Amino acid sequence: MTDIVISEFMDQAAVDMLAKAHDVLYDPTLVERPEQMSGALHDCRALIVRNRTQVTGALLDAAPNLKVVGRLGVGLDNIDMEACERRAIAVCPARGANDLSVAEYVITAALLLLRCAWFANQQMIAGQWPRNRLMGRELSGKCLGLIGYGAIARETALRAQALGMQTIACDPYLPEQHADWGSTRKVELEQVLAEADVVSLHIPLTGETSNLIDAAALSKMKPGAILVNAARGGIVDEEALVEALKNGRIGGAALDVFNKEPLDEMDGAKFRDVPNLLLTPHIGGVTQESNLRVSRVTAENVLRYL
Repeated sequence: MTDIVISEFMDQAAVDMLAKAHDVLYDPTLVERPEQMSGALHDCRALIVRNRTQVTGALLDAAPNLKVVGRLGVGLDNIDMEACERRAIAVCPARGANDLSVAEYVITAALLLLRCAWFANQQMIAGQWPRNRLMGRELSGKCLGLIGYGAIARETALRAQALGMQTIACDPYLPEQHADWGSTRKVELEQVLAEADVVSLHIPLTGETSNLIDAAALSKMKPGAILVNAARGGIVDEEALVEALKNGRIGGAALDVFNKEPLDEMDGAKFRDVPNLLLTPHIGGVTQESNLRVSRVTAENVLRYL
């Protein structure tokens, strides 16, 4: 009997920690074989996933003994929380374990896009010297606008302030008097779009936030501003963003998350030859260090519930 099923990659030391107390099936490719996953879940009491495994009611039906879902990360949009609640299944995200990684991703993306620090290896090897084309802007003195001001946004703000940026944020769920605001100014969404040189998203994908950054929102951003989305796909209207980049309405964008993950050839085609666009495969919260932390926290959570 398998007690714990792990369907996506996890640090081996954490897998070993779980295996000392329980029978573990660790197969990071299981997410790609949903039929086999359903069979593997028949006897298990714990399921550990990242963001690709869709923990739906149908999947839960295949796991009648399931007691806990461990999430290697913080987003819960791939987990049917209502179905878990009806079945009294605990859901344990690894809160706080990858905050630093995402914050550093946002700052890195902003630096790359503002500085125009694209790799010019091939041009230089060919004898070109594209110095003027790669003349960019400094981060210092610019304004970072955060949409959502949870833990990751606050870590991002601290790093931005250390680099000389001003920080503003909109978050209707955090009272203005709350101590977490610190040196960040609380404003409305319209002000973030109008004032920020770099706009970074830090909100979940919900009915309220779906396509929040659409053509109308992009039109309100400062000319030359940068957009970074390391939160969730679906918050940004991808077609509208492509159009805003092609016509030079905004200065650049970094997307770490997408409407469909992974991108297939058809989904990716719209991004081909789009200027000043940085695409990464949902790695904002994944570094060697954060993987250790996320895996350890998740293993501890699951062991506690079992």
